[in-house]
Order: sequence, then structure tokens, then C-alpha cells
Amino acid sequence: MTEDTLFSRIAQRELPADIVFQDDRVTAFRDVNPQAPTHILIIPNKIIPTVNDVTESDEATLGHMFIVARDLARSEGIADDGYRLLVNCGEHANQEVLHLHMHLVGGVQLGRMLSQQARNPT
Repeated sequence: MTEDTLFSRIAQRELPADIVFQDDRVTAFRDVNPQAPTHILIIPNKIIPTVNDVTESDEATLGHMFIVARDLARSEGIADDGYRLLVNCGEHANQEVLHLHMHLVGGVQLGRMLSQQARNPT
């Protein structure tokens, strides 16, 4: 069994969070350090540390995460203007919590996805 994570403890309601959606497969809650007016994290309730740990049995849950993201974007009023979905994997991507999670970010014009330095490393 994988050890509990900060996010699994939120999904189990052991830690406080502004949960905006929860069902038997996923939990969505507002980021405590939002990078835009809407910044929601969507996690599988099952602990999957990184994208590298995804298995075929996770396929339905991961697809469900996208449906939840779509519905939350609509309910947050950002679907028509656009939003970004981000999933970081590992140290170089700056994954801070080893529990797979999708960032739903929007509500403002978002800049380029990668910095100039990332596009042209020296």
C-alpha cells in the first residue's frame, strides 16, 4: 500500500480544503496558492505518485478527471474563454506532491506555457 499523501488526506477529509467536487474516483479542491483566479487541483482518490506509475487499470479514472475538469471549467465560468490543464511529472517538471494531480487554471489570459529559458536552454 502506498503511504498517504497530503492530497489523499484532503480526499479523505482528514485535512481542511475547499473541496469543489468529490465522487468515488476523484476529488477537486482549490489550490491554496492560486496562480490565477481559478486554480483547482483534480486528483484521483487512489494514490498514483506520478504519470510514470499509471497503469491500464487507471484509464477510466484518468478520463474521468478530464470530464470533471470540463464540468468545473463550465461551472467556474471559464470554459468559453479558455483554460489550461497541467500535469507535472517528476523533479524537472516541479512536481511538488507525489500524488498525480491535474491543475485547472483560468480566469485570465494565460502566458506562454514554457519560459524562454525552457524553450532555449543554454
